[in-house]
Amino acid sequence: MRPNKSTTAAAAWVLAATVYFVAEAISASAFPGYSYATNYISDLGVPDVGPFQGRIIDSPLHLVMNAAFIVHGVLFAIAAVLATAGSRTASARWFRVLAVVHGVGMVLVGSFHGSQSAVESGLAVLHVAGAALAILGGNAAAVVAGAVLLRRAGGAGRESGTRRGVRRWIGTASVVLGIAGVVGLVMLEVDSGSSSIDLLPDGVWERVAVYAVLAWDLLAGITLLRTRRSVVEARA
Repeated sequence: MRPNKSTTAAAAWVLAATVYFVAEAISASAFPGYSYATNYISDLGVPDVGPFQGRIIDSPLHLVMNAAFIVHGVLFAIAAVLATAGSRTASARWFRVLAVVHGVGMVLVGSFHGSQSAVESGLAVLHVAGAALAILGGNAAAVVAGAVLLRRAGGAGRESGTRRGVRRWIGTASVVLGIAGVVGLVMLEVDSGSSSIDLLPDGVWERVAVYAVLAWDLLAGITLLRTRRSVVEARA
């Protein structure tokens, strides 16, 4: 990867996570009684005020959260394309596809809302579909990236033991995050759809699913920036 592309990709991933977390915190602070445990993240993006699925929705800064959803998705996809530019391997193609799937899902989440009016108009299905695409696409991309790093760490070559160790650590962390995110989504569906299972509040499971992607954003971005810095210092 060319230096300028690696730096841009790294910055895009770090910025994507930062924008999301900051927007969520700001939007939640303006939402009366908002709970990170029991409220869904997408409640922050609903423009309607009133009851929905047993929760009271009132998000004055819904535009902020919706903008963050979209910005994150776009930056994630751009970073993935830049990070794999020039690579024609199957893994790179899958990674790009999954990243774009995540991006499309986030744009749908930011454009269509989970609200009573959306349910009545039939548009809520686009919100649900977008959330599924975003969560599955983002976490699957992390798993693919991690698998590639682990394969390279275990392959033959002249790389130092330290560099192999870093690849192995980052690869393992990526796979663990991706799997944790998918498990979070599955448990959200199981827990919320069963009267006999109530392990954690819905908001917690949803955040496990979503925050796994955000954590990977930071992991990938910071790793790329540190790698780029090491290369520059080695050449100096």
